[in-house]
Amino acid sequence: MTFEEFQTTLQLNTPPGTINEELRALWLDGKGEWDAAHDLAQKIGGVNGAWIHAYLHREEGDNGNANYWYSKAGKSMPDSSLKEEWENLVKEFLK
Repeated sequence: MTFEEFQTTLQLNTPPGTINEELRALWLDGKGEWDAAHDLAQKIGGVNGAWIHAYLHREEGDNGNANYWYSKAGKSMPDSSLKEEWENLVKEFLK
């Protein structure tokens, strides 16, 4: 699946059954379902879950919590826009 195809799925009522949990969390966020995305990110765990969790707290405006989760993911808070970070995350997990 390409990034453009993934974006197109945001028009659907449910996420595609073929995507992994990381993409499912980002799909939920892309649909404006922050709470559901956050709940799923917590369940993913590991570096990937921490990275998505960090992004979600950055989106929420809780930069202190976001920085904690970025450090758990081995990353630092990016200077990019939230939209750009979401796109980068989706592209990373589509690989």
